[in-house]
Amino acid sequence: MFDMLPKSVQIVEVGPRDGLQNEKTSLSAQDKITFINQLSQVGFKRIEAGSFVSPKWVPQMASSDEVMRAIERVKDVRYSALTPNMKGLELAMQANVQEVAVFGAASQSFSQKNINCSIEESLERFLPVVEHAKNHNIPVRGYVSCVLGCPYEGDIAVADVKNVSKALLDMGCYEISLGDTIGVGTPIKTKALIETCLEIIPSDQLAVHFHDTYGQALANILTALQLGVHIVDSSVAGLGGCPYAKGASGNVASEDVVYMLHNMGIDTGIDLSKLVAVGKNISSLLKRPNGSKVGVAL
Repeated sequence: MFDMLPKSVQIVEVGPRDGLQNEKTSLSAQDKITFINQLSQVGFKRIEAGSFVSPKWVPQMASSDEVMRAIERVKDVRYSALTPNMKGLELAMQANVQEVAVFGAASQSFSQKNINCSIEESLERFLPVVEHAKNHNIPVRGYVSCVLGCPYEGDIAVADVKNVSKALLDMGCYEISLGDTIGVGTPIKTKALIETCLEIIPSDQLAVHFHDTYGQALANILTALQLGVHIVDSSVAGLGGCPYAKGASGNVASEDVVYMLHNMGIDTGIDLSKLVAVGKNISSLLKRPNGSKVGVAL
């Protein structure tokens, strides 16, 4: 299987959004701007920089508008934001966001707990967002959460993930990111999931987003790579965690992913030493242990 590995992998850095929004410590707008500017110099081509949601629900993302307007944009780096509704999309467009994302769930219970509506209702809400973004030539990414397990329902049927993914794809999302929100997935389950989703989604439109709650993320990523996936979400210093998963240790650390890939001869375009420095800085700023094993080792 190793001869089927991709020669290069695109890493989507989600620390400034998915990472920071679940950290207990809120950063100032200037700290976030500096953080994103540092990441822009590491070699990432895609950085998820903010979220245009109600500050009542996600106070850590309250300054996304200010942040998106003030960051030093690097040529060929795409800065994206989460926009769950039309108001969020309009604010993101005013802040010159280059890509937006919507997020559905493969679990009805999680959808109700997280965004107070059913899966079907959430998809209906996203439709005008996707259409408006497309009309303005803004690409839309679709997230599917709880693809390998739900904190309320336990195991999730692969068919449910496939159905939500297809709905997002059909409405116009150019890429689907499969999220193991609580980090319970293992390689065999990941294999079954990816193989099923590849029946309807081309490999160059499929991304994986693993949390490392049970230490399975790198193994799951390797499984996905062996099946042709070459887009991986990760978060510097393992920032994040899931408020719905007790003890969740957060997203897989970008440093750990890059170290693994580089030592397998897979190109990422990322300078690992610079990335490690950014991870060290942001961990210090947040007054939390560095969640990257590679970051600690180096």
